[in-house]
Amino acid sequence: MRILKLALKREVALPVLALTFASGVCVSLVIARVIWTGRFSYAFLIWNLFLAWLPLVFALLANDEYRNVPQRTWRFYGLTFAWLLFLPNATYIFTDLIHLLSRHFSFWVDLVLILSCAVTGLVLSFLSLYLMQCIVARIFGWVTSWLFIALAAGLSGFGIYLGRFLRFNSWDVLFQPVKVYQGIGRWASDPLANSTSFAFPILFGTFLFIAYVMLYGLTHLKPAVMHEMSVTARQA
Repeated sequence: MRILKLALKREVALPVLALTFASGVCVSLVIARVIWTGRFSYAFLIWNLFLAWLPLVFALLANDEYRNVPQRTWRFYGLTFAWLLFLPNATYIFTDLIHLLSRHFSFWVDLVLILSCAVTGLVLSFLSLYLMQCIVARIFGWVTSWLFIALAAGLSGFGIYLGRFLRFNSWDVLFQPVKVYQGIGRWASDPLANSTSFAFPILFGTFLFIAYVMLYGLTHLKPAVMHEMSVTARQA
């Protein structure tokens, strides 16, 4: 299977395997909760986690398409559009914390359960963003690639708003484009109608950008620094 080969390439194999392990643990925790409580109230996390993987799948395919056909074909643009369309799903799980207000087995248990899935989705988002940033950097340079990241984070924040408050799904852009257009039109006609409609996309987009910057910096630690840290730890 092509996507499996791409996911196990040397440059991405380790993070993909780590994310697969994390996803497996999250799914196991959800199933354990269902068995323990006899309720399926949090089973939706498995579906949301599946959706969180889709941006990475499209990013891997787009990256492979660009490497094989550098002149950027319609297939590459289609995969890039699909990646951007599904990107909000990767971090949407954070908004599932709202369910703690109305239904929970044990507040702290369910909090950890949702956050485990949400953090996994966040790292899935980071990996797919990084793959797409690398493509933009090759074409336009690193400065432009960071503007691209800021734009993607902002669009993701708005996409999450559309999903959580207007109840649109990513595929509605293809299957219900008129409803999506009308929903966005109503928002655009009066974005200051309430604090949520204006502040939420901005704040969530800012959160995603800051999280990406921190994860980017963390994953780019210099080997020399890590070696010094290990030497210091051994001496202590």
